[in-house]
Amino acid sequence: MAALKEILTAAEKRKEVIADCARLLDEEVASKSGFSGLAVKAAFATVKALKPGMIPHTIDDLLDEFADKVDPFYQAAKEARQPVDAYIAGHAADIAEALLQITDGRAARTRHGTIKKAYEKLRPTGKKHTMAAMPRVGKLILKHAG
Repeated sequence: MAALKEILTAAEKRKEVIADCARLLDEEVASKSGFSGLAVKAAFATVKALKPGMIPHTIDDLLDEFADKVDPFYQAAKEARQPVDAYIAGHAADIAEALLQITDGRAARTRHGTIKKAYEKLRPTGKKHTMAAMPRVGKLILKHAG
């Protein structure tokens, strides 16, 4: 069975996956409400304003690592003959932890002070927000990897 990274990062598919991930991120941010939702929306708007095009660029930069982290869950769903999207959503906490390990490391190494500050401000609720995105992530993976 092909690794998720091979599927999502194939030359003919990568740009479409990145565009879909950017749309997913826009949808997730737009769906946030309450005080923490305002903070997420403000941070997202700041990043977009400071560096237009940064979101797709960052997705492109993180896609390989993210696919590697999600691959064990994708493979487990396939082996168990379970729907990939439901399996991903059902393992949201574990996947969120795995993905946040990547972004935590990146944030610690960044030289962009404003972006680092925004990440640190949002990080305490990062797992909650990442878990909330898993149904959409599962659908995106199902669309591109089946």
